[in-house]
Amino acid sequence: MTGFARVAGTTPAGTAFTLSLKSVNHRFLDLQFHLPSGMDALEMQWRSLLKQHIARGHVEARLFFDRGDRSGTTATPRHNANAIRAYLEAFRAAAAENDIPAQPDLNAAFQMPGIWNADTPWTEAERAAAESAAAQAMQPLLASLDAMRLQEGQALAAVLEETMRSLDAAVAEMSELRAGIQQAYRLRLEQRISELLAGPLDRDRIVQEAALLADRSDVEEELARLRGHIQHFLDLLRQGGEVGKKLDFLLQEMNREANTLLSKTSGIAGKTLRLTELGLAMKSEIERAREQIQNIE
Repeated sequence: MTGFARVAGTTPAGTAFTLSLKSVNHRFLDLQFHLPSGMDALEMQWRSLLKQHIARGHVEARLFFDRGDRSGTTATPRHNANAIRAYLEAFRAAAAENDIPAQPDLNAAFQMPGIWNADTPWTEAERAAAESAAAQAMQPLLASLDAMRLQEGQALAAVLEETMRSLDAAVAEMSELRAGIQQAYRLRLEQRISELLAGPLDRDRIVQEAALLADRSDVEEELARLRGHIQHFLDLLRQGGEVGKKLDFLLQEMNREANTLLSKTSGIAGKTLRLTELGLAMKSEIERAREQIQNIE
């Protein structure tokens, strides 16, 4: 379920911060955190909290502190001396091992990720206060995200209910055409058998065999299962909760029944060609619904 929420606040020391949550569709729950260095404790706390509210989706949590000094100027950029030292030592060691007369390039070293840091170091008290302020902002932020996701969920539910009504109408029309399917099969089989077995025949036996084949070609069983799946789908949709995977399974079953209907009615001429049109339309509706289901937990 997609959604976005953001909140701005300040720490007791007056440092401004921005906290945001963004969720997009995903088959499983995938939590990603982008937090200032040294605030891993917040990730553990928020990971547990988010799991209580969200069952499926790719969720990104971002926390940013604006740490300009008290005069309003930006902190002076500082390089990571340990990283520079490690780079120089590794370069010289590799050059010596391979007998290459080369010297390290300091300009290249300064372009490496993580070398520059413009942040003023936190004191322990400042860090604890900043973490506490951000933690307090997460709960109302999560409520805002849930509200947006709920709104989208209600819109999706309306779309899926309309899809189920279309499928139910197609099933009803197929049911009306069912008698025509059996009659068409019987006539076609009688004609084909007469052509293949020229000469004296047991007409009653042929009719019996044709009737059996026509009965095996009856689509009422598939239609009955489709009606049951549609009703079950609507019940789950109105029930709410974590129903995304169940709805996806039901759509897979509907698609299988639609495929069976198409295979049973293929090659039948006349008015029953309408059955093929209905079957293809049903598969199209089911596929669209499956795409929408990926947005539901």
